[in-house]
This record gives sequence, structure tokens and C-alpha cells, in this order.
Amino acid sequence: MTSATPLASGTNYTLKAGPGTVVVATLAAALRSYEYDGVALTETWGDGAIPAGGGGILLAPWPNRVAGGRWSLHGQEQRLDITEPSKGNAIHGLLRNTGYRAVDVGTSSVVLEAEVFPQHGYPFHLLHRASYELTEEQLTVTQELTNLSTTAAPFALGAHPYLKISDVPTEDLTLTLQAEEMFEADDRSIPTGKAPVAGQYDLRDGRRIGDIEFDAAFTGLAMVDGRYEHVLSAPDGRSVTLWADAPFAYAHVFISTIYPGVSKAVAVEPMTAPADAFNSGEGLRWLEPGASFAAGWGILPGLG
Repeated sequence: MTSATPLASGTNYTLKAGPGTVVVATLAAALRSYEYDGVALTETWGDGAIPAGGGGILLAPWPNRVAGGRWSLHGQEQRLDITEPSKGNAIHGLLRNTGYRAVDVGTSSVVLEAEVFPQHGYPFHLLHRASYELTEEQLTVTQELTNLSTTAAPFALGAHPYLKISDVPTEDLTLTLQAEEMFEADDRSIPTGKAPVAGQYDLRDGRRIGDIEFDAAFTGLAMVDGRYEHVLSAPDGRSVTLWADAPFAYAHVFISTIYPGVSKAVAVEPMTAPADAFNSGEGLRWLEPGASFAAGWGILPGLG
């Protein structure tokens, strides 16, 4: 099912499976909403708006920030467009304002594609494919990147969903993240080093969202049955889990106080590399010509 009228976030596809309903927008291949048995599990935005705070967008060929939009490729300085003017960085890749095209549409799935063309600051040609699949149990999102260039291309992938349990104020939800380390950052949100988690950054035993406020990346994640699990839970025991495959060895948590319509919102972002990976090399991968890389993440309701 697609949107009947033009929307600011492009064509919207509605997926249904059992008690689950997902809406996917073609702008940035964004997850616009996920509801399970009438309970909203993600923040959303209006028909006349684009994804607020990057809500639900997919991030390629890098997540988060590149310091000053500058990095070095084989000894040559590259200068990306500055897309975060307030801090002077390039942020969230090159497809945030791109409309994807649908290449396969079903009642419970949709596959979207968009190309990254060679440009100043990133002289590579890539294809990003996003596959959304909804079952009665959960939503799975697979991101695949293919190098259409003639030379190897550096990359990282990520996503920017905001989680919630609609009938509970986000402040009263508890976030549990099994991470041993966090990235310290400067005033431009660029990592300066790692430190063991402590204080409000230690989420291993869970912390109430109303008691924390930060924008930070984590690593040293513990696996559960071969994947990472980051859990947002309500006082009554209900939960929503963002899980991620092994390549998503980093998680960024953004506690927002400016998300439209709510006093607090929490983004839990799976990433294959942290901010400024083009400069630090941390988590950075290189994709050979003609090669592809794929990894998945998803959202699992725990409302029973």
C-alpha cells in the first residue's frame, strides 16, 4: 500500500503482518513508524514534514559525523559538504536528502535503492539497498552496499530510529545497553578517545530516560545469541528491543529534548563504525570494486 497523496517524505509504503504495521518512506529509506497491536514503538512525523531529528533514516556511506567534513584518501585531502553547520561537520552520510526508488513491493516487505554518485569529498559510486521485512513477530531491516566504482571505497553504515512505547512517557522508560566502553567527545561531538562506562553512561543495569541526557557512542557490546540487543522497557514489564547483527559493533544513543511533540525522545542507533571513522579508521571498512556488504538490524516488540 502506498500513500495516496504526495508527502514531504516521498512515497510511503505500508507493510502489514499480524498485529504489526510499518510505514517506510522513500526519503532516506526512513522507517516512519512501527506499531504493534496499536502500540507505537517508534517516534514519527507529520505528512507535511521530513524526518524530525533524522528519525528513522538510514545512513550511508557513513553514520554520524566527519570532523570538519575533511579526511585523507591515499594522502589527498577530501572536503565533504558541511551538513551540520552548527558544529562544522559533515553528518549522516550522503543519502539523507535522497529519494529512494522501490524495486520490490509486497504486503509485508519493501526493497528500496539509491545511488551515491562520485562527488567532491567522496569520489566513489555506490548502490545502497534497504530491505524492510515485517513478520508477525518483528521488523527486520537489511542494509546492503555495493561498490560500482573501479577502486576500493571506504564506508560504514548506520540507522537512526527513535524508540518508544506509545502509552508510556519516554521519561519513565528504562534503557539497557550492554556496553563496556563509551567514546569521549569534544564540543563538536567528535570522539577524542574511549573510556570505561561510568555514571549515567553505564547502561548495563538499565537507566531511566528521565535521569539521563547525552549524545554518545558506545562499544564493547555484549552479544546475545549472536547479536546485540538494546532494550527499552516500561515499568509494567513491556519492552521494545533494537537488535543488530555482529557488524553493528557500535551503538549511538541520543537523548533528545527537542523532538517535536514530546519532552524527551531516545534514538538508539546501530552503527558499523563510530563518528569520524574516515579519520580514525575505527570500524572503517573498504569495499572492493564490484563487491557488496550486507548487515541487518531490527525491532522486536515485547508487549505480551
